[in-house]
Amino acid sequence: MLSKNILSSSLSKLPTSAPFYRLASTISSNVRTDTLHDVPSSAKDFSEMPGPRPIPLLGNNWRFLPYIGMYKIEEIDKMSVRLRAQFGDIVRIGGLLGRPDMVFLYDADEIEKVFRNEELMPHRPSMPSLNYYKHVLRKDFFGDVAGVIAVHGQQWYDFRSKVQQPMLQPRVAKLYVKPIEETAVAFVDRMKSLQDKDQEMPSDFLNEIHKWSLESIARVALDVRLGCLDEGVAQTETQELIDAVNTFFRNVVILELKVPFWKLFSTPTWKEYIQALDTIRGITMKHILRTVDKLQAQPSLECNHESSLLHRVLALHPDNPKFACILALDMFLVGIDTTSAAIASILYQLSTHPDKQQTLYEEIKQFLPSKDTPITSDILEEMQYLKVIIKETLRMYPVVLGNGRCMTKDTVLKGYNIPKGVQVVFQHYVTGNEDKYFPNAQQFLPERWLKSNKCPFHPFASLPFGYGRRMCLGRRFADLEIQTLITKIVQNFKIEYHHPKLEYTLHPMYIPNGPLKFKIIAR
Repeated sequence: MLSKNILSSSLSKLPTSAPFYRLASTISSNVRTDTLHDVPSSAKDFSEMPGPRPIPLLGNNWRFLPYIGMYKIEEIDKMSVRLRAQFGDIVRIGGLLGRPDMVFLYDADEIEKVFRNEELMPHRPSMPSLNYYKHVLRKDFFGDVAGVIAVHGQQWYDFRSKVQQPMLQPRVAKLYVKPIEETAVAFVDRMKSLQDKDQEMPSDFLNEIHKWSLESIARVALDVRLGCLDEGVAQTETQELIDAVNTFFRNVVILELKVPFWKLFSTPTWKEYIQALDTIRGITMKHILRTVDKLQAQPSLECNHESSLLHRVLALHPDNPKFACILALDMFLVGIDTTSAAIASILYQLSTHPDKQQTLYEEIKQFLPSKDTPITSDILEEMQYLKVIIKETLRMYPVVLGNGRCMTKDTVLKGYNIPKGVQVVFQHYVTGNEDKYFPNAQQFLPERWLKSNKCPFHPFASLPFGYGRRMCLGRRFADLEIQTLITKIVQNFKIEYHHPKLEYTLHPMYIPNGPLKFKIIAR
């Protein structure tokens, strides 16, 4: 057996630009040097875990191939349900070329155990393509500061420790209630102008939602109005940024879940992916530098209680604007598509459940009796039905189907030993839709989340924002953006849908699959 030292020594002699380096470095990172510890003798061996068995040479990759495979990337939801039914609460998926073994976990108690016992620097399942972009391909830009996405260990901890205070402080999020409401009002006005003769939204309405999301995140991350929703404004750069984020998410699914040919040679998908990331990074950095110039013109960079998020982040490293750019880059990568998908899904559920929409409208009228009544953080805090509408939608249709951890030590789950380095994926889409955890799980019942309702549910069966030390860093801003826009839309329109039922698909988030041709009727 090759020792890790010999293999690492051989790798160090390769140029980092060589395609083989990517594949070999993956192999090196998967070599085990630890020994079993703290594993009960009664634990079953990892090899005994049920799951689809790999075949020689092709492993399990063939199952995702066109024509001969039974799984499709865009139908991972159906695949997860099928594996659950066939193999039970825990499923091993091994034999994936260039990747460590994966375990699909469908038991909320065991999911809770993993989260409760995670270490100071937990590892999420890695994204080798983004990791390679940050740490090798564009190392000259990122250096030792690579952000929080696809970053682990001390590097992740140092960055997260610095930015989590301004990102997670409620008082910082409250500073953005007014600008986020202004953006929501602009989107409502745009919806009016987009109506066709049947009062319906256009087939590309999802792209319009992306523009709202981009404008909202830019107000937070870049401290700027991009004008994404303004009529008559040239929006070439805006659409370029939206297209780049969409390309990133579309291609990362292929690069991470299909046979990783990009580790051997530069595939068209890989080239598009790199170009998209460079576009996002370039546009982001341009706006960051403009803000830096404005701040440097001020007498002092010191922050006060009214300082913006960007100002607070720049104050952490006044001589290194890349720090703020990298945070903004991560916010764009994880924020635009996820919040857009959530809005699309919530609107679809409201349009197909008019009774729930009416209840929400009554709550909005109670707290905002006039359309001119400004939204405040206190009002949003009081609007409980708005919150449970969002929670119920994300329970049934989470924009990201699962969360996970890469085991940093040998662990026992469901009686099986899980070796260090294995990726455990928590299947929240499946657990969130099981009667075992949510009675009448297939029914859209926002009321189940109300404190006055005694309906039981497992708190770890549905975690759309994650949990623990690697919980979504931008959750407060995402909540604010989603709550504000849904409030303004329902306040102004009755939303209907008069077309065939939409199934959900991974594209690249989990969203209704088809044109979002909502009919909007002015209230």
